[in-house]
Amino acid sequence: MGTEQEKQKVIVYIDGFNFYYGLKSPKWKKYYWLDIVKLFESFMRPNQELIAVKYFSARPTDIGKSKRQDAFFQANKENPKFKLILGKYLKKEIECFKCHNIIHTYEEKESDVRIATQIVADAYQKNCDVSIVVSADSDMVPAIELAKEANHRVFIYFPPNQYSNNLATCGSGTILQLQRYEVRFKHALLPETVHLGQSNFDITIPAAWKAYK
Repeated sequence: MGTEQEKQKVIVYIDGFNFYYGLKSPKWKKYYWLDIVKLFESFMRPNQELIAVKYFSARPTDIGKSKRQDAFFQANKENPKFKLILGKYLKKEIECFKCHNIIHTYEEKESDVRIATQIVADAYQKNCDVSIVVSADSDMVPAIELAKEANHRVFIYFPPNQYSNNLATCGSGTILQLQRYEVRFKHALLPETVHLGQSNFDITIPAAWKAYK
């Protein structure tokens, strides 16, 4: 058998909401316009092959944010390994305990369940040999434990500026903190203009994000 056939198949699962908030600090905003597959391919070992990056998110209600996010999604979807899985934002009312005013806000729904379902399904269906979960959300713990019961290896990568003690102890092997690898983020930035092959259209980095560079 050739070495290519012997390589471990790896799937990366990214909690997009958690990952994005990890980049919100002033130092990291310049990495919003990121080639996600390229970044995580840089973490593959010689005996590993990245077969998919499953990115879980939801479309924000703010039009400006939604347009920027959509540009990011379109640019990344040019790579067939990038799989976008969307949940939704639901309107939520919160009563202020001091003044009793009603505050309208939005809460992301379904992403946690979708990530958990995909991790467990891929582990039990043997779609990959190794899973990498990019999140600091402790809600991932039950799914990771279930996947490990199937003798599946699950590694935890914390987004920049994010950490969870519960997650840190449930993965296989040592956790990885992405903020220690800023050079790899620099090398994985998308070009300012990305050509979309299917629609024959050029898309450019959102102006608000370009200002951070």
